Amino acid sequence: MKTTLLFLSVFLSVSLFGQNVYIPDANFKAHLVGNSAINTNSDTEIQVSEASAFDGGIICESLSIWDLTGIEAFTALDSLNCSSNWIQSFLIDISQNTALTYLNYANNALGNLDISQNTALTYLNCENTGTSNLDVSQMTALQRLDCEGNQLTNLDLTQNIALTYLDCEGNQLTNLDLTQNIALTYLNLSDNGSLSSFDLTQNIALTYLDCAITGLTNLDISQNTALTTLSCWLNNLTSLDVAQNTALTSLSCFSNDIQSLDVSQNIALTSLDCENNILTCLNVQNGNNHNFTYIDIGNNSWLTCIEVDDVAYSTANWTNIPAILFSTNCNNDCSTSTAGINELNTSKTLIQILDLMGREVTFKPNTPLIYVYDDGSTERVFSVEY
Repeated sequence: MKTTLLFLSVFLSVSLFGQNVYIPDANFKAHLVGNSAINTNSDTEIQVSEASAFDGGIICESLSIWDLTGIEAFTALDSLNCSSNWIQSFLIDISQNTALTYLNYANNALGNLDISQNTALTYLNCENTGTSNLDVSQMTALQRLDCEGNQLTNLDLTQNIALTYLDCEGNQLTNLDLTQNIALTYLNLSDNGSLSSFDLTQNIALTYLDCAITGLTNLDISQNTALTTLSCWLNNLTSLDVAQNTALTSLSCFSNDIQSLDVSQNIALTSLDCENNILTCLNVQNGNNHNFTYIDIGNNSWLTCIEVDDVAYSTANWTNIPAILFSTNCNNDCSTSTAGINELNTSKTLIQILDLMGREVTFKPNTPLIYVYDDGSTERVFSVEY
């Protein structure tokens, strides 16, 4: 009897040890079998014992894989990159891979993959997967989230206080609470056309912000003094205050309704694109105009003067801008010489242009005009153009 029990015990042990993981996808199986760190006995199969013992990473991106069945046997797996394959959600189960800290399943038709058990994740990339529901509330260690190009209308990040990098471009978000994500340094919210407002006052560590095509009418970045890159183009902004953002090197605010722009405090600026606005006032006299590598102010037909460091330098180097616009003192609302006076004024928006007969007209150079503002004030304007 003892001999029989001993035989059965040895038989079961050998049987269990030699059991193979079921891996139906030929490309996935070939990749695993070809990895000597996984296939330690160099045979043509992956044993359960080999899979469960492996605590490294599997990188199987762009291998034309349809089915990731078998991944569930890798219970100690630390990282998985299966991006850019043809995997569908019913052919992948990562609920047993609870040790994962890195997960990238981007560019697969996975939809709403169940990642509820992967709470140890610090990196998650699910871009371009058709996701409409993403719950990361249990992933309190998450540091980077890439979820762009999906169908998200909601995203709760209030529990992800370790988050430093967020890219949710190209979704359908209507609101986003970032007040708890004070560690954020990179933020891309672009192409969320109904995300018309958000609070960034707590995100003082931000160095990169892209909020283009979000329907913004107002943008307060006064607390984001570490910003080096700001893209807020194709919105509905009528004003933009970057006076506190002295670390800015790149500013793209084209295709808005901005009337006045002063970047004289942005001494690190090297790139400025403010074309397609309704600028009447532009001050780029920051003391470092020679560091500019790119500047575009096209299609601002009301702009008659640009305040610069040196007229000769701008004329010689900014050849895409008419030299007649350059001056070291434009003596207008955003000029350095009138900055102290402007601080006494309340902000106002141009609502109407009249000729001297009181008739509404569009802007015309070399013509006396009357500007009417929303605060009830008026201003006589005469712009000379040769």
